[in-house]
Amino acid sequence: MGPPRSKKRRPTFRRLLKTSGVKLENKMKNREMKQQNVAKKQRKEQKRLRQAVKGVSIQTPRPLETYRKRPAEEEEDEEFLESLPTDMMEEDDLQQMTVMARQASFVTRDLSSSEPVHGAKKRKSDVVRGYEKVPRKMARTEEKEVIHLLPIKDRSGVIPQSVEKVRNQPEEEEEAADQQPEQEEEEEAGRNRGGAGRSSFPQNHVLTCRHVLCCPEGAAVSCTSLTAEERRRLREQKLNQKKKIIAGLGAAIISDPFSNMKRVKELRGMMMEVDPSVAVSVRKLVMVSLMEIFKDITPSYRIRPLTAAEKAVKVKRETQLLREFEEGLVSQYKFYLEDLEQIIKDWKQKRRKRSGAVGLHSYRGLAQVAVRCLCELLVALPHFNFHNNIIVVIVPLMNEPARNVSELCCDAIRRLFQQDKVGGASLATVRVISGLVKSLNYNVRPEVLRTLLSLRIKEVEVKKDLESTAPKKKFMTNKERKKNLSRMQRKWKKAEEKLEKELLEAEASESKQQKIKLHTETLNIVFLVYFRILKKAQKSVLLPAVLEGLANFAHLINMEFFDDLLNVLQTLIQSGDLTNRESLHCIQTVFTILSGQGDVLNIDPLKFYSQVYKMLPQLNAGAHNDDVIIVLRCLDSMLIRRRKQVTLQRAMAFVKRLSMLSLHVLPNASVGILAMNRAVMQAFPKCDFLLDNEVQGSGFYLPEVGEPEHCNAQNTALWELHLVQRHYHSVVRRFATHLTRGAPSDGSAALSPDLSRRSPPELFEDYSIKDMTFNPPVSAPNPKKKDSFVVGAALMDGELQRRADAALAAPDDAQLDFAAALTDARTH
Repeated sequence: MGPPRSKKRRPTFRRLLKTSGVKLENKMKNREMKQQNVAKKQRKEQKRLRQAVKGVSIQTPRPLETYRKRPAEEEEDEEFLESLPTDMMEEDDLQQMTVMARQASFVTRDLSSSEPVHGAKKRKSDVVRGYEKVPRKMARTEEKEVIHLLPIKDRSGVIPQSVEKVRNQPEEEEEAADQQPEQEEEEEAGRNRGGAGRSSFPQNHVLTCRHVLCCPEGAAVSCTSLTAEERRRLREQKLNQKKKIIAGLGAAIISDPFSNMKRVKELRGMMMEVDPSVAVSVRKLVMVSLMEIFKDITPSYRIRPLTAAEKAVKVKRETQLLREFEEGLVSQYKFYLEDLEQIIKDWKQKRRKRSGAVGLHSYRGLAQVAVRCLCELLVALPHFNFHNNIIVVIVPLMNEPARNVSELCCDAIRRLFQQDKVGGASLATVRVISGLVKSLNYNVRPEVLRTLLSLRIKEVEVKKDLESTAPKKKFMTNKERKKNLSRMQRKWKKAEEKLEKELLEAEASESKQQKIKLHTETLNIVFLVYFRILKKAQKSVLLPAVLEGLANFAHLINMEFFDDLLNVLQTLIQSGDLTNRESLHCIQTVFTILSGQGDVLNIDPLKFYSQVYKMLPQLNAGAHNDDVIIVLRCLDSMLIRRRKQVTLQRAMAFVKRLSMLSLHVLPNASVGILAMNRAVMQAFPKCDFLLDNEVQGSGFYLPEVGEPEHCNAQNTALWELHLVQRHYHSVVRRFATHLTRGAPSDGSAALSPDLSRRSPPELFEDYSIKDMTFNPPVSAPNPKKKDSFVVGAALMDGELQRRADAALAAPDDAQLDFAAALTDARTH
């Protein structure tokens, strides 16, 4: 029989759970109370320590136990020592008693007190521990600056040591010392010009200075003992040493960035190099090196700060290392960007640092390197942290008077626009540009607005239209599955639809709706900038850039603005204040609108046709040759896309004037113009009247008339093509021969596919001679040979050969009778 069953009732699981909860709560409370007590003790100890430090920094250092004896006490001590029975004591005991007698603390201590004997020793150890906690660098006072040294400990206690800092020169003398190198340079230049001014340099041309240069071997060498060649060699040695240090730190960081993130801070500290001989070069090298390092080690995602809950969660060791690396990377990247921004600010404000390591004239070079680094980071890391901060720094520099800095920033913004696929970076940049233009009251450089032409909005909007017309994938609902499919079929269908959804999500890397939304907002800001300038600053230098931008984005303008915009552009053209290029941009904008969404508008732009017709003779092979590509784009919208609204008389007038223009432009412009003639003749087949010189209509051709409808172009012929067939460029000759045959699409006179499939603007760009080279190369002309008669039967006509022989056989003194020869010819 087993042991007797206990009568004590076992607690239920709920009661145990409740009890365990109470215990845990009590444990948490006890832990919090302990933490509060510890924190309270630490605060008290820190308060005592601050008071002690404050007292030490103000009071004069002195021993901890000092007692001043009265003359009577000194006499009594001497009598006491003399009265001692020295003959009965050994020498060691005598020395010990002497030392104890001299200690005031031992003699005056109350032996009847209840304090422990080692209490003073404990207090001394507390004092020592307190001095160990005192920082080495104390707070500076206004009266004097004290350098606190390590204390000395002896039998009497701890003796604090401090030394008052000796200042060699006041701040005014430091500033004078900073200005001394500039004065020395001026005096050196004055001595080289003839020695008119007094010089403080010795006759042996050895510079004197107060700095001490450290050689690589470690010996301190004064500048007074170095010549110019030695100083140059010393500078090269120092610079090579710095380069090795930078290369070593960079290699260590790139090889293992997780473990060597502290090296980034060390490398960033070299941006504050104070050696005047190598300060500028070292700072530039460090800036460029850090830029390349951040481009290599930066992850392809944005790092967000951790929340308090995420920090409290215990994670794996690898995850903790990754978090520490990301936190260190973000902090060092932020400090690096702040340093670059500060260098640029110092250059713009012409402010010189107190250290004097870098002269004021060197800040321009440092600022240019800093701007280049920011531009590279702007383009290379558009996804990473602080990208918007870089944009805020770079965009105002686009309007900088320094041309190289402005071009560098504008080029970086263009590259950012061209590679931005989503649109977030472009939207942020356009917002800052809009604010800059408005804040400066439209007084900015035209290059700032021309950067907006690099936006990739046109392609995305075209894709959006194609996607909106495409049928979307429709999945079956639950009700439809139960009604039409069996249980097994529903199971397979569900798995199939799940797989298709995953494939669709994988195919769409970014949200297309979000992309369209960003691009729409960006375009609205761009048009807002353009319309403000058209309304308030029509006389501004920004007008050409605005008209060019409107011509580029005209197909995306909302129809609500068509009427007002057309009226404004027409007013600008009629004012006569615009150049040829600006007028052509206005006309291109108008016809881009009318050939796109504006084709529903009932507008006859006859005035714009007349304006282009009048401007064609002003183009030539000089400065206006670059305007030909704008003319080709305008004619494509005017004659090809709107062929149904164009009359035959207007088309023939443009063909005739373009043929005349092809005679006095560069080869690439001639190729583009003849290609445009070919497109017009294919769009209007009846233009082949101009190839027949026997067809006569009513009236005569009037080339001086400015209206294409009334110049009677049907009464002339394209005689210019026969001249162009003798052109020195082979492609121009090929197009001219093709047009004289009626521009056939097949046969021997047809063009090759590489010429027929390209548009006139593309041909203009492909055969450009900007590099001063012809494409294809032009062959050299054949040397001309003098014509001479060949003696012998070389002529085909026998009668002519007989007369030639008779003339050659005639004597030299024979007189020629042309009348007799004519009479003989008539009789025969």
